[in-house]
Amino acid sequence: MNNSQFSILNSQLYHVSALLEKTINGLNIKPDGIYVDLTFGGGGHSKEILAKLNSAGTLVAFDKDKDAFENKIDDDRMIYVQHNFKFLYNFLNYFDLIPVDGIIADLGVSWHQFDVAERGFSFRFDGNLDMRMNQNTSLTARKVLNEYSEAQLSTIFKVYGEIAHSKQLAQAIVNFREKQQISTTAELKEIASKFAPMRDKTRHLSQVFQALRIEVNNEIEALKEMLESSKKVLKKGGRITIISYHSLEDRMVKNFFRTGSVDKAEVESDLYGRVSVPFIAITRKAIIPDEEEILKNPRIRSAKLRIAEKL
Repeated sequence: MNNSQFSILNSQLYHVSALLEKTINGLNIKPDGIYVDLTFGGGGHSKEILAKLNSAGTLVAFDKDKDAFENKIDDDRMIYVQHNFKFLYNFLNYFDLIPVDGIIADLGVSWHQFDVAERGFSFRFDGNLDMRMNQNTSLTARKVLNEYSEAQLSTIFKVYGEIAHSKQLAQAIVNFREKQQISTTAELKEIASKFAPMRDKTRHLSQVFQALRIEVNNEIEALKEMLESSKKVLKKGGRITIISYHSLEDRMVKNFFRTGSVDKAEVESDLYGRVSVPFIAITRKAIIPDEEEILKNPRIRSAKLRIAEKL
């Protein structure tokens, strides 16, 4: 097996891109355009974008996880940025690439991150409570669980995990850590399982781990900053495609595409009844995976794709 074959195999094992064809088609790619892949991961979306660009086209790929760098594509048309996508505007401005023709973001966790026990993203394995996407940062899930107040933990589980028994779960965590530090995913799973509905234990645990992951990686604020930056960097007629996996993110994206603000669900008019919005939604409803796609990749079952165009 040569190096290029290994690289392709490695990227496929790292992550299988969700809704690949629908997402790329939604970008309406111009061969000589400038495009941004904000979540490079295994490089699946980036490869498809590059395949549609000619020699004058440019792709900027972001990923804050150092493991994703191993999948970097050797192509002169691509600029790789190992940073959080909240710095979208800063780097595009630095490279003098504003405005751009399209932006893509897949907000899910990669297969690699889920399947490596020591990363701590999954309750399927016993590992350290880490959950950092950027391993150079200091805040870990272990630090959150052992140092945050009961009220802070309750808020995290309620807001980021939409967990009904968030107060009881937070109290149980505080009671446990009074005896010993919470250090492993297995210990968290044991505590959280006590509050799981009998028929939906897996979903409950997923919500608990999701809530902690969002807090550790400051995902909501990063998404807000990225969306605000997209208004500044996209050219008129440029497209933005975003895949989300839980209701909190999807609601933010839906609101933003509709009103230009993540916090407003309805468009507001001025004193004269005039309405001004930065985007028009290309998809009235979110695009979801079909049965064939779910069969090939069960992990994208909850994926929702939304596409908008800059006005």
